[in-house]
Amino acid sequence: MTKWVIDPAHTSVDFSVRHLMISKVRGQFNEFQGEIDGDVEDFENATIHFTIETNSINTNQEQRDGHLKSADFFDVEKYPQITFKSTTIEQTKANHFNIIGEMTIKDVTGKVTFHAVREGVAQGENGRIAGFHASTEINRQDYGLTWQQALETGGVMVGNTVSISVDFEAQEQ
Repeated sequence: MTKWVIDPAHTSVDFSVRHLMISKVRGQFNEFQGEIDGDVEDFENATIHFTIETNSINTNQEQRDGHLKSADFFDVEKYPQITFKSTTIEQTKANHFNIIGEMTIKDVTGKVTFHAVREGVAQGENGRIAGFHASTEINRQDYGLTWQQALETGGVMVGNTVSISVDFEAQEQ
């Protein structure tokens, strides 16, 4: 079985969530690792493991990042990682896949489907490299991220739907 390792220099893990019901706040996680076990050309028989370091969250606003790291949200001292492990990969059309798996945030594990596109496979300096884009949406409250503040004008401070986008390159080992 071929092993592919995620290249952090050519990978981004981004998210966005509604703020004040009128705009979106975007951020990313800067530390992560992952691997694909299997052939990226026969992707339906592969498995993916991905781990994100919660302390690496970055929204370009220090005070907000501190709040997200606190027990109100990720509680990074107690839950230092978010994990994803695929259980099934289904091809939906040429180079398009549903990557179905289990995501664990805090102490909650839930089923998630990433809609993925294999952008291509190229020969690099040190072997083959595969590029992918994957995205999904989750309800943050399903994962114990329940902090909320009601607004005087109605509505809430933070939306429940979190959009997640991962662009990654994997290097064949």
